[in-house]
Amino acid sequence: METDIRQQAYNAAHELCECAGLTAGQIMVIGCSTSEVVGSRIGTNSDVDVALELFLGIKKALDERGVFLAAQCCEHLNRAIVVEQAAVPGADIVNVVPQKKAGGSFATQAYAHFEKPVVLEEIKAHAGLDIGNTLIGMHLKAVAVPVRLSIDHIGHAALVAARTRPKFIGGCRAVYDDSLGVDHRND
Repeated sequence: METDIRQQAYNAAHELCECAGLTAGQIMVIGCSTSEVVGSRIGTNSDVDVALELFLGIKKALDERGVFLAAQCCEHLNRAIVVEQAAVPGADIVNVVPQKKAGGSFATQAYAHFEKPVVLEEIKAHAGLDIGNTLIGMHLKAVAVPVRLSIDHIGHAALVAARTRPKFIGGCRAVYDDSLGVDHRND
């Protein structure tokens, strides 16, 4: 099962990189409940071995493109983010080391396996994978766009993916205030 999970994680991250057109230096946030992956309720059966398999699969896919992995901690650390320091030069870091029961197994493995891990309170990632309903939206750039991948589960956990795009300002469906004295009808 663990080899399957690593492959599923790799496939999901690889496919999202393709769909989102991610390039070197960009960031993908991963929220992961290993409890859900193994078929338990979120927060009840954290598994560091499963987390390592997931981490290794996702990291491999992201490394192939030069994309940084940002691991979301659980609610006990206010969904803080573990990331390589190189991804966020000059960022305001916080002092905490994720643990299995305070941060979650996935964030714990990320912290243990990154070259120079740092923890941030927030990040604005270019894309994300939510494995097991962990709610990653707070760490995505505006505007988040859902991406339907070819797989919708990793292990037993529901998988939701998102990419981001710049905000659209104006355009043919925009409504303007004509009282401002500017005629936009022919734009």
